Amino acid sequence: MKRTYTHDPDHDYGPTRTQQRRDALAVLALAQQLMEMPPSKLARLALPEDVEREIANTRRITAHIARKRQLQFLAKVMRRHDADVFDGVRAALGENKERQRQETAAMHRMEALRERLLENTDEAMSQLIAEYPGVDRQHLRSLVRQAKAEKDANKPPRAYREIYQLLKQLAAGGESDEVADEGGEELPGNAED
Repeated sequence: MKRTYTHDPDHDYGPTRTQQRRDALAVLALAQQLMEMPPSKLARLALPEDVEREIANTRRITAHIARKRQLQFLAKVMRRHDADVFDGVRAALGENKERQRQETAAMHRMEALRERLLENTDEAMSQLIAEYPGVDRQHLRSLVRQAKAEKDANKPPRAYREIYQLLKQLAAGGESDEVADEGGEELPGNAED
């Protein structure tokens, strides 16, 4: 499209070619993200019918170059729609990434705490008790001893996993009420009223 220039300062020339290219690449990246989503999550998104059909067509193609070409066609179909049609999709993808990032960070924090419990038991235990005063100290110490023994004996890490589950439960706000001690008695807070 040839541009004609005027001396009118209020004349809108539209987006530059560079901006058009950036927009097209953003749509292509969105199309790639949609292709990588599982069908169950994709079904929850409000996508136009022709876009859903092209996603299904692109998924059927296995040859690399043909799939790449079909992905570009999917992006072209998506560009035919207004940008606001995909705002909800972009928001959902952004929320998923943020939620996954937060869950991964929390998992890493719990794993690091578990490692500190196994390496420096007393110091890490006092920090954990200060943070979660309702934790069953005796049960946690027992799990730490079992995890160390399992590691030394090269046995499956059952207690090691239980420590992680206990830490996960504490972080979620559910104090260790559900855990019964080894005598079969229920801990305080788990009795029915």
